Amino acid sequence: MDIGQVGAFCFLDAMPAEESAAFCRRVERMGYKVLWSPEAWGRDPFALGGYLLAKTDRLIYATGIANIWVRDPMTMAMAAKTLSEIAENRFILGIGVSHRSLVEDLRGHTYAKPYSYMRDYLAKFKAAQYRAVAPKTEPPLVIAALHPKMLALTAQEARGTHTAFCLPEHTKHARAVLGPDAWVCPSVMAILERDATKARARARLHLSFYANQENYQRIFLAQGFTRADFENGCSDHLVDSVIPWGSEEDIRARIDAHLAAGANHVCLMPLRCDRPELPDERALEAFAPR
Repeated sequence: MDIGQVGAFCFLDAMPAEESAAFCRRVERMGYKVLWSPEAWGRDPFALGGYLLAKTDRLIYATGIANIWVRDPMTMAMAAKTLSEIAENRFILGIGVSHRSLVEDLRGHTYAKPYSYMRDYLAKFKAAQYRAVAPKTEPPLVIAALHPKMLALTAQEARGTHTAFCLPEHTKHARAVLGPDAWVCPSVMAILERDATKARARARLHLSFYANQENYQRIFLAQGFTRADFENGCSDHLVDSVIPWGSEEDIRARIDAHLAAGANHVCLMPLRCDRPELPDERALEAFAPR
């Protein structure tokens, strides 16, 4: 599966279904090979994936990421194999442990020992029965692996990793752990806006949820930030480091830094200042594969 060096990473929940399909067709025409779609409070990512795969011709659809606490391993395997059979070589399964607030507070499940849960989940996922027409090729599996133990598990069990809010130094470390042939797919949330006040306000809006999540607080600290950078609002230092903004050249430099550090694919999430609920198609055009 050829995923290219840059993919589109977009929230589509604010678009009606037909508009999201039209958007994906535009992304496909721009030359992107992959559309990454997150799971949060809105559409089911697998139902959406089936719809968008049917409405596009070549675009690969990737879950970025599907929450392992809300689907048992067999259900996850069934969904992934179904999409892979329907759209051969056009589906990537991205999974992760999500966050306590989305698992316990929102859904009422128990969030405990996420590493151990993922390890056991993967064993059951791979052993799951599937009594339907099998896909010709198994869907690639990527894991949202931020921390050392999860990265080591990913190296053993998955095709690669899909990360967020990580610096190029983390990408370099991930490449060293996963080896030369794995997929290392960091996300770059970016804002094509030169005005510092506007850009940082938009970045803080995006960070406001994630900066309060334990998993990301731990990765911020591991990357050299302090609690002062994310408690009581996000510092300019944190904002500028994890969400590049400015000119095309500024953002391209961050994408290139991840590629130089060992990423084989960067998931570009273009944040829009005037309509925060929608992806910035100007930025997608600007960084489209040539």
